[in-house]
Amino acid sequence: MNNNCRANESIKCTVQQCNYHCSDKNYCSLDVVTIGTHETNPTMDQCTDCKSFELKK
Repeated sequence: MNNNCRANESIKCTVQQCNYHCSDKNYCSLDVVTIGTHETNPTMDQCTDCKSFELKK
């Protein structure tokens, strides 16, 4: 658990495997995130990706 995490309450996140996830809260610690897609024509939320994701070590 990262108790020193500075939660950005403007960016909610539940991906606990991400290095920027605040373990004690469901928020991201980044100031800005990049959202992208892996689809040519995204039509569903499953088509989008957080490009700021970094695997927690």
